[in-house]
Amino acid sequence: MKKAIIAKKLGMTQIFSEDGKVIPVTVLEAGPCVVVQKKTVEKDGYAALQVGFGEIRERLVNKPETGHFVAHLGAGAKPKRVLKELRLDDCDQFEVGAEIKADMFTAGDYVDVVGTSKGKGFQGAIKRHNMHRGPMTHGSKYHRGHGSMGPGTTPGRVRKGKKLPGHMGAKRTTLQNIEVIRIDAEKNLILVRGAVPGIKGALITIKSTVKV
Repeated sequence: MKKAIIAKKLGMTQIFSEDGKVIPVTVLEAGPCVVVQKKTVEKDGYAALQVGFGEIRERLVNKPETGHFVAHLGAGAKPKRVLKELRLDDCDQFEVGAEIKADMFTAGDYVDVVGTSKGKGFQGAIKRHNMHRGPMTHGSKYHRGHGSMGPGTTPGRVRKGKKLPGHMGAKRTTLQNIEVIRIDAEKNLILVRGAVPGIKGALITIKSTVKV
């Protein structure tokens, strides 16, 4: 069954396996996510759950957003900082107002982690595309340039896709087949093997892997 949840990246640490091996893990605060709205095939053309994640002060939420929460969750509903749609295999098992927590996953599951990579600003070709530098001695005047721009006569222009300096990072990134190492249901924490994209506090989406 396809599962998904919204999480916040807390940082990295390491734990020890039963045989004494060190496992680097990323700690993710997964949920609790509140089901705010259900999308149906009959009404919307597709099935999905709109879930809210994270606390926010009510005075920071505008009237249309407040009305959206009240319309679906009733009077006195607390608004959420993030609203996001999750497409699951069986959306009917969740009712509006239900909570999705970290215990929907179990240790040993393999998931895909989606986030926004760290922004690196404007970078040269060596850092951005792992190009090699030129010789640093014997009178060389070429060190960290991006190399040839292509033939001068034919085609007489720079081809599309040429690897050049430019903006690096801050892009939607998906890591596939990441193993879930440990679940802490009481604290809503999921520990996954290795690093995941994003800075500390970044918003992360965890979902069942597409590669089995």
